[in-house]
Amino acid sequence: MTARILVVDDIPANVKLLEARLMAEYFDVLTASNGRDALDICDRTQVDVILLDIMMPEMDGFEVCERLKSNPRTAHIPVVMVTALDQPSDRVRGLQAGADDFLTKPVNDLQLISRVKSLVRLKTLTDELRIRHDTTRKAGLDDMLRLQDGRLEDQAQVLLVDSRGASQERIIKSLKPIAEVFAMSDPQAAVFEAAENPLDLVIVNSNLEDYDPLRLCSQIRSLERTRFIPILLITEQGDEQMIIRALDLGVNDYIVRPLDPNELIARTLTQVRRKRYNDRLRNSVRQTIELAVTDGLTGLHNRRYLDTHLRTLFARAKVRGRPLTICITDIDRFKQVNDVYGHDAGDEVLKEFAGRIRSTVRGADLACRFGGEEFVVVMPDTAADVAATVAERLRGMIEARPFQLRSGETPLMLTASMGIATLGPGIETPEQLLKQADRALYEAKNSGRNRVVAAAA
Repeated sequence: MTARILVVDDIPANVKLLEARLMAEYFDVLTASNGRDALDICDRTQVDVILLDIMMPEMDGFEVCERLKSNPRTAHIPVVMVTALDQPSDRVRGLQAGADDFLTKPVNDLQLISRVKSLVRLKTLTDELRIRHDTTRKAGLDDMLRLQDGRLEDQAQVLLVDSRGASQERIIKSLKPIAEVFAMSDPQAAVFEAAENPLDLVIVNSNLEDYDPLRLCSQIRSLERTRFIPILLITEQGDEQMIIRALDLGVNDYIVRPLDPNELIARTLTQVRRKRYNDRLRNSVRQTIELAVTDGLTGLHNRRYLDTHLRTLFARAKVRGRPLTICITDIDRFKQVNDVYGHDAGDEVLKEFAGRIRSTVRGADLACRFGGEEFVVVMPDTAADVAATVAERLRGMIEARPFQLRSGETPLMLTASMGIATLGPGIETPEQLLKQADRALYEAKNSGRNRVVAAAA
């Protein structure tokens, strides 16, 4: 695992020690001796994880962390505070400043490398989502997909897996101001609970009776429905091996007993905010994909999606020896609508036309706007005669019901012409099939419009 780690400490011996340990694991290491240099490096260079000393002159680690987290360019970089301070109040202050974890001097090598690797994995995932979201912004879609930060607009939903009732009560009471906590003592039932409900965090107490808490963490991380839910492990003081293995398994954070309520709240908030931020990034990417393959006016799939999906349907039909039929339909004399009533009226007609297509085609069919007033319906596993019946039903629906205009103009009586083509001998590509259907449409237009014509076999 390669990554760039920034070590920030005003004591050269500490810097050299951490640098040597990280370079032994093949990390690329940058160093800074003060907070201002660290901020400058992060602002102009890609950094994956920051190891930040707290006790520094001029600007301490808390202030550096707050500045990093308030800058959109650096807010996503994980920060580990490396300090001789080991009081819960210091950890809470650091977490409130935005730190992701703490390492206490002298730094344990295994904990150092395990924590850095875990945070690098997290940063890699977030970076990929941010790159895709940035593509959305550059494509001019950011007004439609406005990304918010990870604020807690709603109370967090937390699942606590803990075998002891008294422990459950203390944790629920501590988190009550920020979260609704569902407590369970059965680890297997907890996996199903996590898979079936929208959760912001799973807290696993290592006190589980007759069950390995790390197995539960592994199950949560491996299931499709739960793999992005952050996990916070509660463990014993000094149980380094469990902590290291937990981080390797993908556990996001840990807290040691005895629990400090303020630290528990701070760590919970950190994980919930990050999850909600990443969820928004994923939703942004998902919506971007939908926008990229959807016609903005009609809501049908667009030509880009048709070109891609038709290749898949065509190849599958060829391999399985199944029929595949395409219908291209065109609104007759649509130019007159635009010329007489204006383009706004034309858009209304196109949207209504698309709605009638959507209501006519079957669930397995693919309806797309081909361009202008042309639409395509792809009918998998459909022979020519059945496709002709579907096309005729759509043609009749277009002709029978007038198109209402919002402007109050007289409703328009319109018709449509349709050409269909079915996969058969001599057709070796999707483009050939489309061309056959287009020829049939041309024939329908030339022979009087308002009819369905099937391409000659």
